[in-house]
Amino acid sequence: MHTTHEQLAAAGSVAGAVVIIVCGLLLTAALVGAVRFGIGARRKESPPPRRGDHPTPPPSGPVREEQNMREPNEVPRATGDDDRLTPHQLGNAPSRPGENQTRPRWEPGSSGSFGSGGGGAK
Repeated sequence: MHTTHEQLAAAGSVAGAVVIIVCGLLLTAALVGAVRFGIGARRKESPPPRRGDHPTPPPSGPVREEQNMREPNEVPRATGDDDRLTPHQLGNAPSRPGENQTRPRWEPGSSGSFGSGGGGAK
């Protein structure tokens, strides 16, 4: 009886090894097929642009960033207590250049940002 169990166990391990080998071969074949498909798709694409195809900066030199401080326009007020302003009455809320064009700077002794705690101005 022990011999039968040993033969079944040996047959099962051989079958398991065969299944693992077959699955490995199938996976390898699928990966090789995927690589070949990718190579074929890449060949059908247009080539990358050449050096002369890229845009060049204007003759006056590179364009620089412009910074300025803006002030919002006031929101129009409703005429009566029961009136509400609708979006078309508000418009697109434009802004205008501010009178003071200096950037606001951090002052020593202030908290630095909203809600950060700190000692504050003394």
